[in-house]
Amino acid sequence: MDDEFIEQLEEVIDICDRILEKNKNNRDALFFKGGAVGFRGRLLGIREKWLKAAFDGKEGLELLYRFYKADPQNPDVQFGFGIYHYYAEVIPEKFPAVKPFMIFFPNGDREKGLSELEYVALKGRYARIESRYFLMTLNFQFEENMDETRKWASILLADYPNNPNFQKYYGLTFVKENRYDKASEIFRDIYSKCVRGMQGYNDYYKREASYYVGLNYKNTNNIDSAIYFFKISENLSRKLDKDEESGFLINTALYLGMLYDLKGDRQQAIKYYREALKMRERSNSHKLAEQYLKKPYGK
Repeated sequence: MDDEFIEQLEEVIDICDRILEKNKNNRDALFFKGGAVGFRGRLLGIREKWLKAAFDGKEGLELLYRFYKADPQNPDVQFGFGIYHYYAEVIPEKFPAVKPFMIFFPNGDREKGLSELEYVALKGRYARIESRYFLMTLNFQFEENMDETRKWASILLADYPNNPNFQKYYGLTFVKENRYDKASEIFRDIYSKCVRGMQGYNDYYKREASYYVGLNYKNTNNIDSAIYFFKISENLSRKLDKDEESGFLINTALYLGMLYDLKGDRQQAIKYYREALKMRERSNSHKLAEQYLKKPYGK
């Protein structure tokens, strides 16, 4: 998937370069090339390829200044500034390996970045939706502000009610707050749309939705319903996990062992605890599996 995404971005860059050869100040070409370079850099950063990400960041920033000089009144230009100002402060804090590269860049400003993104989210033309998406994800991942995450997710869902990613983030805000009953309502709707085969609602969303629906049933002691949904999540994880076991699969194996113990099916419980021990350690999964192999869960 990464290769396909980068290939599309580089096609945009090539088209923009051809336009810029004829007119170096073409505003549309500067804007879209800057966006493509920026998104490529963001993906490289997510993959922790910091040197390549830094080069793209530097090029993207230069294109942004050129676009701003050509069209200073365009509100969309603040989108690029907002992303830069925010990430330039936050990413080095979260990933110290990036700090040596930052001596070549202007200083970041977390609050300024959020303010610029909010401006575009309200006033932008091309980048309005992207700004809202960034505000939703940044508030969830870095700011850990669930109220703000919900605010932007709600705004996005008002226009795109059948977008699984927007729905997912909205539901995860309640997971973060341990409000599993509310989260379950949202993930049950996602699960239903997956079963109906709605566009975009693929097995990844179905796996996650069935997991959180099952977790709510577990928390409310609805054992059979919890097992039903966890087994759906388990089967999808075994299909989707490639290089290593996902957190969904590890937790599901442990939870199924616990649920089968509560159900009185010790043989099945032991099977899942042993499965959990074969997987990579996640939090204290091995310790719990060993504990429940010695003494059944709930006893």
